[in-house]
Amino acid sequence: MIIVTGATGNIGRTLVDLLAQAGEEEVVAVSRRDRPATPAGPAASAASAVPGVRWIRADVGNAESMRPALTGARALFLLLGGELNAHGESPTLLLDTAVSAGVERVVLVSSQVSATRPDAPSHARLRAFEAAVRASGLDFTILRPGGFASNAFAWAETVRTQRMAFAPFADTALPVVDPADIAAVAAAALREDGHGGRVYELTGPALISPREQVRAIAEALSEEVTLVELSRDEAHAAMTRFMPEEAVTGTLDVLGEPLAAELKVSGDVEAVLGRPAVGFGGWAGRNAAAFK
Repeated sequence: MIIVTGATGNIGRTLVDLLAQAGEEEVVAVSRRDRPATPAGPAASAASAVPGVRWIRADVGNAESMRPALTGARALFLLLGGELNAHGESPTLLLDTAVSAGVERVVLVSSQVSATRPDAPSHARLRAFEAAVRASGLDFTILRPGGFASNAFAWAETVRTQRMAFAPFADTALPVVDPADIAAVAAAALREDGHGGRVYELTGPALISPREQVRAIAEALSEEVTLVELSRDEAHAAMTRFMPEEAVTGTLDVLGEPLAAELKVSGDVEAVLGRPAVGFGGWAGRNAAAFK
């Protein structure tokens, strides 16, 4: 049995399907929200209809609530979301609960920034989870993705209604990663031996700027889309409506002044999967319906 937390998110939905389609006898999809009745949106998974998938409502930020899901599981996919990235109970509580429940293997989604900016307050919580995973005694794999291609969903409404996208640092390029590639690497680490103790840096195959991302979305739509560049202050004001201040500052630092390590294209996706990472154009084509 494999437990997938964050099962309704961009990574988790895909991971649940990949595991079920690979023949896993039981996949337990855990989320704080109810099981989706039908796929929601163009990138959503049909996991709710896949045989062998059992849905449990629990809170990964509450170790005791996770105990029923973890009992009898051999592997755990651990993904923090929303406010859990900023605060919550000690990560050790969840890892101890997993160990006592019989879990043998854990795959944690951390962040590239945990390594590139080890003093960044915005990623202190993820660093604490990395430390707890390493100290747990479990067979572990840590995934450190860069920026997600799916962050472009933030433009969906204005692209649909105005054929415009708004972003800072329009020509600063980063190797954003397709969340489906993160899910595929996670599936391999959960199911296969040989990934224990490994830390995988996950990026896309090439650097791409917001301006180029918008161009790729326009090509997927076969329509013109205009990028409007925001100042850092304008972007900061917009992002603080839905993100904590520390997270906003840290994100803008990476987007506007990336370090050399954050500009590096990693080969880890290809090394694990035996195929190149999917580029942003592939992601945009697969998710074009969100922008129509």
